[in-house]
Amino acid sequence: MLKADVVEKVAKEAHLTKKAAKEAVDSTFNTINSALKKGDKVVLSGFGTFVIRSRKARVGRNPKTGDSLQLPQMNTVGFIAAKGMKKAVRR
Repeated sequence: MLKADVVEKVAKEAHLTKKAAKEAVDSTFNTINSALKKGDKVVLSGFGTFVIRSRKARVGRNPKTGDSLQLPQMNTVGFIAAKGMKKAVRR
């Protein structure tokens, strides 16, 4: 499912125009991005939790050449699915 598909579904289910639904979806994603940039955890009840995880610096390998290289410490986004979401996906 693409972002355009999500916008279309939101527009249909919330009885909004596609433009209004796109603004709502974009605003939601921007809010989540802003919170994560600040280091906050984003909890969406019934859906899941977005968290920032820190990766330690490590030695990696270039797959083309096989050479070792130093990968720096970096932050990455993690997602923990809510219990209800996990159940729904498992069937």
